[in-house]
Amino acid sequence: MTALRAGIDLGGTKIQVVVLDESNEVKGQCRVPTPRDNGPQGVIDAMIDAVKAAIADAALSETKLVGVGIGGPGQIDPVAGTLSGAPNLPDWLGTVKVVEPMRQSLGAPVVLANDVQVAVIAEDQLGAGRDYSSVLGVFCGTGVGGGIIINGKLWKGRGAAGEIGHMVVEPNGAMCGCGRRGCMEAYAGRASMERKARKMVDDGAKTSLFKIMKEKEKTNLSSSVWDKALRHNDKVAEQLMDRAVWALGIGVASAINLLDPECVVIGGGLGSRLGQPFVDAIIDAMQPHLLKVKTPPAIVLASLGDLGGAIGATLLLDGNN
Repeated sequence: MTALRAGIDLGGTKIQVVVLDESNEVKGQCRVPTPRDNGPQGVIDAMIDAVKAAIADAALSETKLVGVGIGGPGQIDPVAGTLSGAPNLPDWLGTVKVVEPMRQSLGAPVVLANDVQVAVIAEDQLGAGRDYSSVLGVFCGTGVGGGIIINGKLWKGRGAAGEIGHMVVEPNGAMCGCGRRGCMEAYAGRASMERKARKMVDDGAKTSLFKIMKEKEKTNLSSSVWDKALRHNDKVAEQLMDRAVWALGIGVASAINLLDPECVVIGGGLGSRLGQPFVDAIIDAMQPHLLKVKTPPAIVLASLGDLGGAIGATLLLDGNN
């Protein structure tokens, strides 16, 4: 009998689900936009429907489902099964019970962890970080998240370790979605970059970003929109990407100075879409801020792509992470 494990990568703009068999082979998947209506309940309902759709895509029965792993953007209480303080999800600044309603609807055990942490687990075990014992993951998407692997184990702190996006890179700087100022995410998260782009347009700047967004039938400035605008030498896109790379250079270098990891994995939607040139730009931006300039860690591009977070979520079910 084929036993299926489902993994959910819950992001600010999309919900990606995969179902894997006992050999970690992807048997089915589903990707849907993260709903903006009906708050947290709407998101939970969409996750449940996406798991069922992924199982249907595998052409197997829901009775084969033995567990569900979820990676969510925010602070996790694994005992209570709650997700808190997720500014990139609709009406989710408070604490929301996720595990119990998912378990009741799907009839299988559900495990919850931070979304970037599960992506880093996947890269550490199966991807670009597999040859290193200490890994710092930095994932740039709607927001900027991080994860820390030490001696092969995820460092969780008290539940919120790895929130690199909320390291301050400029005191009293740009407003972040978390309500604070100067966070790295306020410059390098796509949601913040879009807010800045809209303000620049209101102030008279010319850009093709929103035209491309409409052409691609997107509801936000996705990574593919930024990629196309940059390839067309859009000046606003270039200015905001330079600003993002500046912030990432400061924040990532500061984290390296603190942790001294063997490897830094750059991923997320922007990392996957912009590829090695994005990584190289971050490396250059880090240089003035590194203590060990001559012996920096390996800085590598995440290798598992868009499915890395969802695959990593399934790894939560083995009980070792």
